[in-house]
Amino acid sequence: MRLNAVHRRVSRKIAPFIPVESTFNAMPRTSPAPTSTSPSDAGIDTAETSPFGKEVLGGLERGLQVLMAFNATHRQMTLADLARAVGLPRATARRAVNTLEHMGFLSSDGRLYRLTPKVLRLASAYAVSNQVTSFLQPVCEMLSKEFDEDCSAAVLDDLEVVRIAHASPPRFVSMVPGIGFRLPAYCSALGRALLGEQPDSVLTETLSRITPAAVTPHTLTDRTQLADEIRAVRKQGYSLVDREAEEGFRSIAVPVRNVSGAAVAAINIGVRVETATPAKMRQNFLPRLREVAASLQHQLL
Repeated sequence: MRLNAVHRRVSRKIAPFIPVESTFNAMPRTSPAPTSTSPSDAGIDTAETSPFGKEVLGGLERGLQVLMAFNATHRQMTLADLARAVGLPRATARRAVNTLEHMGFLSSDGRLYRLTPKVLRLASAYAVSNQVTSFLQPVCEMLSKEFDEDCSAAVLDDLEVVRIAHASPPRFVSMVPGIGFRLPAYCSALGRALLGEQPDSVLTETLSRITPAAVTPHTLTDRTQLADEIRAVRKQGYSLVDREAEEGFRSIAVPVRNVSGAAVAAINIGVRVETATPAKMRQNFLPRLREVAASLQHQLL
């Protein structure tokens, strides 16, 4: 089936981009949590701490920090909880919270604050306005139907990959996290496929900020070995990760490039270990993934 036809037929049905909290929230983060104290609150000139200088709005920054403080383990929080989570003085946090509640992004029972469905407008706006997402969702659906396996596409977000398109066979629908799901880049096929696109200098800096945790007994945690593996991925043009991100699950991924040759995403097929050996995945899935990625390149700006 031609990809252009698939895109026209399916792209109208793309589901809203709904953030799904990763089960990895319960794991150690891949890097120390960044300090979220606003420069203005800390008495630091924003012009000295941001490449945008005084063009940064501290109030907007603080508001977004508050929104991002909520997750699967912090579904609702008091004002004191939020102030601690984002590293802000209580009075500053109160102003941010009041603004977000006024705009409808937070609700409160008088003590506890929680996100409202209006937050999904921000996520869905990304999905419908992003060209890569609109092309990759129908492609994932096509490949999932073709192989009767799980298929996802993701982009790199600092030290994690974020799923921006996804399709599963009916037997997986209730079990597999959907769009918005996050994984550590260092131990996932999608992540390594994208990390492999980084120049050595950038890759070295990226790996220096990662504290690799053993997600499963098979996870590669030695930085030197990890760097060698990612460079091998760069050379061979694909990544195959066997039970490192999830026990009993293996995945193979390739980068997706735009017309200028820059990797803008990665796409994978994942299977239970009893379904296909690594050799079978290279034989059965890799040629098709490469074919699809190549056919997309001239369509992505």
